Amino acid sequence: MSLIATVFWFILALGVLVTVHEFGHYYVARRCGVKVLRFSVGFGKVLFSWRNKEGTEFALAALPLGGYVKMLDEREGEVAEHEKHLAFTQKPVLSRIAVVVAGPVANFILAILLYWFLTMPGYNELTAVVGKVEPGSVAAEAGLEPGQRIIAVDGQPTATRQEFVQQLLNRLGESGEILFRVQYPDSDLSYDSVGELNEWLRGDAEPSPIAGLGLTLFYPPISMDLSYIQADSPAAKAGLKVGDKLLAADGKRVEDWDWWVEYVKARANQSFSLSYERDGKLIETDITPAAVTLDDGSVIGRVGVRATQTPWPKDMIIKRQYGFVQSFVVAVDKTWEQSIFVLVSLKKLIVGQISTKNLSGPLTIAKVAGDSAKAGWQQFITLLALLSVFLGVMNLLPIPVLDGGHLLYYVIELVKGSPLPERVQLWGYQIGMVMVLCIMCVALYNDVMRLF
Repeated sequence: MSLIATVFWFILALGVLVTVHEFGHYYVARRCGVKVLRFSVGFGKVLFSWRNKEGTEFALAALPLGGYVKMLDEREGEVAEHEKHLAFTQKPVLSRIAVVVAGPVANFILAILLYWFLTMPGYNELTAVVGKVEPGSVAAEAGLEPGQRIIAVDGQPTATRQEFVQQLLNRLGESGEILFRVQYPDSDLSYDSVGELNEWLRGDAEPSPIAGLGLTLFYPPISMDLSYIQADSPAAKAGLKVGDKLLAADGKRVEDWDWWVEYVKARANQSFSLSYERDGKLIETDITPAAVTLDDGSVIGRVGVRATQTPWPKDMIIKRQYGFVQSFVVAVDKTWEQSIFVLVSLKKLIVGQISTKNLSGPLTIAKVAGDSAKAGWQQFITLLALLSVFLGVMNLLPIPVLDGGHLLYYVIELVKGSPLPERVQLWGYQIGMVMVLCIMCVALYNDVMRLF
């Protein structure tokens, strides 16, 4: 995807999330009788603004990496006597708590609505069936075999691949036994298999849980019969047609589609002999893959063909169909599960079970936003929901300068009956600012390292 498109989808995603978050603060502040001076999406120079009848300025700023709601506040300057009752600091502590919590809650509500929207039409999912097992791996030591269906991990049902991956993600960085419950094809009997984890994928920058087990899930074999020939491509010029079956390249048998793709990619502008079958007859020709330059600057070969994809077995497809209300329940459950996963991951990050290399900043988020948009609107909305959950959880962390830090101060005030001394609050804000800046620096460093 082009840089311009990637930036557009990143700004769109961030804009939606920030607007919803800040609207939560704004809406509850107005309901609590607090005067809002500015509602800004972005920081820095104001590009566009307008005021409503209450005098609130709604602004779009140049740096789209966040936003804020500025309220009338005695800590930030003098407040006229006739407006003191509208100041945030004059409101009861429960009202201030409600205003602070409203932003993260708005993000959770957005996630629920997005998951609800995705769930209502129904969708298909695939079961987790073992394709290959790497010798000496965790999966091999557990005795997993090709063809087995994994129906539970550590006692938690894994009816689908997504559920299987989620359960594996919960074990990242851990040591100890991992329990698989499996079924053989055409059997209702289940069997337990036990593997051993040892600081599993702890140091990996981009952990792949399925590969980390030494597993490859089953995919229907790709036929070597061609289903598509690109016009004016090297394949078309070599005389290939739809229905031709690839047999050999330079006398070497075409083992499978992956083998063929790698063979062609390594031979940009290099001619090789090709043997294929058409209507039961063996035909030989020469073909020269065209050179294609990828976004990272590497050059690969491409001939312009697609193979015939074998359909998925019907017994591996699970159809999910929910009613209006049940879809909402599923969306709430999904949001809750994602929230718990984020919290557990943060805990593992703090204690060292997950590498800090997993922290991602704006550059990685921008790339993921662009890739998800390219994959389809469902994937982009799914990413929005996931990021909304992440934003909600992160803002509730008890770190001063975040919503959770303000919440901590107000809860203490509620319990002790008076606010914390200003100097204590200031120390907390300074420490919180340093913590947040350090995290941002690590995330940005990881982004740059991924690029280069």
